[in-house]
Amino acid sequence: MTGPDFEHFCRLVKDRSGLILTAHKGYLVESRLAPLARAEGLAGVPQLLERLRLGGASAEPLLVRCVEAMATHESFFFRDGTPFNLLAGRVLPQLVEARAATRTLRIWCAACSSGQEPYSIAILLKEMGAQLAGWRLEVVATDMSRPILRKAEEGLYSDFEVRRGLTDARRDRWFLREGHGWRVSPDLRSLVSFRPHNLLSDSLPGVFDVVFCRNVLIYFDVDQKRAVLQRMARTLAEDGGLFLGSAETVLGVTDAFELTPGAAGLFRRASGKAARTV
Repeated sequence: MTGPDFEHFCRLVKDRSGLILTAHKGYLVESRLAPLARAEGLAGVPQLLERLRLGGASAEPLLVRCVEAMATHESFFFRDGTPFNLLAGRVLPQLVEARAATRTLRIWCAACSSGQEPYSIAILLKEMGAQLAGWRLEVVATDMSRPILRKAEEGLYSDFEVRRGLTDARRDRWFLREGHGWRVSPDLRSLVSFRPHNLLSDSLPGVFDVVFCRNVLIYFDVDQKRAVLQRMARTLAEDGGLFLGSAETVLGVTDAFELTPGAAGLFRRASGKAARTV
């Protein structure tokens, strides 16, 4: 798929979401937009792209749906293992000691997709038991896609989704059988709040002790990565931790963070990079 309408669409998607589409991903655009074209009563994807280029009253809501359709929402519980082991075994114990006076912990799960990551974090918080009794705990989960946020908020997962990363013991402790699926228990669900948020926007959802932003930056160009990371430096507490994906780094992008020795994927704010007050 090529042509001016396709190129215009690629620019729109990049501006709105940071996702970079090129000509060799034409097949992906075709497959993901075809259902939208049919729903709009259009002959095909070329006609849909033409409508976006021409603009008009219907173009904006259609563009939002198209951008959401292009986003990748691959997620599963305790994905990759290592970040969660570091969170439970290193980061949280340090923060519990450091926050003994305020007894408050806030964790931001950016680009949370269908919710498995924030619920995994919530499980780890719950499993700390008496250490966090009486604490104010909050996991803020954000994503730019409202449809995927609705699924995350619902907290209902298929057998297949639950088997990807959850032990039987954790499943039975934190989920309730419902029909052919499993629903997050009210006790676990109460720790997580979901909000729409675009990482490319200047707004920040608060100040946090831990930020998870995994497997997102790989889709952005260098300038967008730098802007996102610099904003996250303003939202992370001085002794907080930033978790990136295994294929992501801050090296050559920004000096706002530095790698934590002996902890792959875990970054700390560089000295002098202050979190803002909100």
